[in-house]
Amino acid sequence: MPATGIPAINPPTDLLDQRSHARAMRSMRCLPFSAPLYRELQMRGLDAAAIWNERSRYAKTERWPRSAEALEDDLRWLITVGVLRREVDGQGLTSRFRLTPLGRHLLDEQPDRLDRATSIGERLRQALRRRWPLA
Repeated sequence: MPATGIPAINPPTDLLDQRSHARAMRSMRCLPFSAPLYRELQMRGLDAAAIWNERSRYAKTERWPRSAEALEDDLRWLITVGVLRREVDGQGLTSRFRLTPLGRHLLDEQPDRLDRATSIGERLRQALRRRWPLA
């Protein structure tokens, strides 16, 4: 039992915050989604089918998920790193995705960073992090 006046859980450190931001930005950059998709998700929720059907509008590169399921996996990864969340209505979770405050912060803070090319090393590191997140 913690002593009176001492918080049971320490607030996150600046280092943890910096790592979270870097990991989220790296995830956004390595996935094949363009800045217009993130801007759209900032303004309104989109479901995976709408994103899938608008490939020409939302693709950053020629690398696009090979299936709708792979697209969902990419979106779920962005939820895991804190960039996206599922939209909620009066009856619970929906199939729509929206940008989180962290995603908005990264998009507003460094909008041109999303369009920069990623190296093969960055993409490999990202793939390994997704496969083994605790490594």
